[in-house]
Amino acid sequence: MKRIGTYRRKTRAKFTKHFKKKGKISLTNYFQNFAPGERVMLSVEPAIHKGMYDPKFMGKAGIIKEKKGKCYEVKVQDQNKEKCLIVHPVHLKRL
Repeated sequence: MKRIGTYRRKTRAKFTKHFKKKGKISLTNYFQNFAPGERVMLSVEPAIHKGMYDPKFMGKAGIIKEKKGKCYEVKVQDQNKEKCLIVHPVHLKRL
């Protein structure tokens, strides 16, 4: 059976911001830099769709592998497999 919609379907509750945090996003979060081997947490910024990962990885921790353009390649453990995600720095937080 074919799924209808994109990866953002059924994510209304997951991608909502607190009403006090709505508005313009912080530029320091948008332009933050990470070094390879640094540990980060995936936390989505719903206002920016570019470089967003699949919602099932929300809240997971990962390790920066390398920089790819403006984004970063992040290694994340998904049950028994190790997966590589390409994520914009606005969706990452330092651990």
